Amino acid sequence: MKLFFSLILIFFFIMTNDAQIRDTIYLWPNKVPGQIAVKKEATQSLNRSGNVLRLAEVTNPAIIVFEPKAPNNNGVDIIVCPGGGYGILAIDLEGYGITAWLNELGFTAYVLQYRVPNKRKEALYDLQRAIKVIRSKTSKAGLSETKLGVLGFSAGGSLSARASTRFDEETYPETDAIDSISSRPDFALLIYPAYLDQGENRRLAPELLVDGQTPPMFIFATADDQYGNSALVMATALRDHKVPVELHLLPKGGHGYGIRSGNIAAETWPSLAENWLQKEILDK
Repeated sequence: MKLFFSLILIFFFIMTNDAQIRDTIYLWPNKVPGQIAVKKEATQSLNRSGNVLRLAEVTNPAIIVFEPKAPNNNGVDIIVCPGGGYGILAIDLEGYGITAWLNELGFTAYVLQYRVPNKRKEALYDLQRAIKVIRSKTSKAGLSETKLGVLGFSAGGSLSARASTRFDEETYPETDAIDSISSRPDFALLIYPAYLDQGENRRLAPELLVDGQTPPMFIFATADDQYGNSALVMATALRDHKVPVELHLLPKGGHGYGIRSGNIAAETWPSLAENWLQKEILDK
């Protein structure tokens, strides 16, 4: 029954966002590093509050592919990382629901189902592997210069920031030839990111190794968000290292609004991000 509901939900998004799901790509063909549990279909949470579909457990990490119509394809890929406090994945609010906007702009979107619950370390493995898997496929297609970025919300913003600053680390044992490919994103968008200020006195978390090789970033948050300081400390670190960064901080909007209408922040950030993507990614 759960699998049937998932298929119905995915079909709904195909019909409503004018995109095409090409494939579900599982990231780890054999053993999943750092995991004892047997792979199984993602488990949905019974909690549907706020009209949000939540994945409560992921043991077989995957990327779900949403492609724009061919004439509109700009050749740039973006991995979407939903939030959920590393406890669940808000898979529609901050995942599938974002793809229509990206496809309309011409981007191919990959919604990442990374491991939950309480798999913060392993979630980084999954995002790094996703970047490598996508690059391996585009390289085989003769598109080795394709730009690839990450877009994360809340905990997904934390995950995207970690992938953008820890790409030189061998965080998991090499499993095949794909793992020799770089996991550095070409750019990152952090939308109301969380957990970036877990250093001393609410400074940048020491695990975030910002330097001159860190990719350019777009950061959006609000002053009334309890996690709003994360955006500030990340932007400061990027500025200090002369990494291109664009920061927007609205007075109100809260947290966890995705791209749904009815919230001033949700209605503001997409156009700002579109402008940034055009001038910083597509025009360069």
